[in-house]
Amino acid sequence: MIILGFDPGTASTGWGVVEQDGNRLRPLGHGCIVTSAKDPTHLRLRQIHDQACRLIDRYRPHVVVLEDLFVNVNVKTALAVGQAKGVLILAASALETAPCEYSPLQIKMAVTGYGRATKVQVQEMTKTILR
Repeated sequence: MIILGFDPGTASTGWGVVEQDGNRLRPLGHGCIVTSAKDPTHLRLRQIHDQACRLIDRYRPHVVVLEDLFVNVNVKTALAVGQAKGVLILAASALETAPCEYSPLQIKMAVTGYGRATKVQVQEMTKTILR
């Protein structure tokens, strides 16, 4: 099974693709969709959508996973992330299946066993898992 995951954002949207074979995960690719703050919002969202569609066409995932929106004090940032998430959901709709959504806490718990893990801890454990 091929899984494509996105960490949505307007400035940068991280992505990674793994192939699951039983209990083993094999990395197929990863990267970041970066947009320019100088561009208007609608062009940035179109860029995220277009690049996500290219990734879906390239990898043909069975499942698309999105990090669920984390609402913090900055409502403006949360709204922008929600817009990016919306265009990713639209791109995933080409697969005719709803993307799975997980909270940051759920993702950290699954990867490290600790829901309050730091980004560095998540990165290190991800490297270990994908070796």
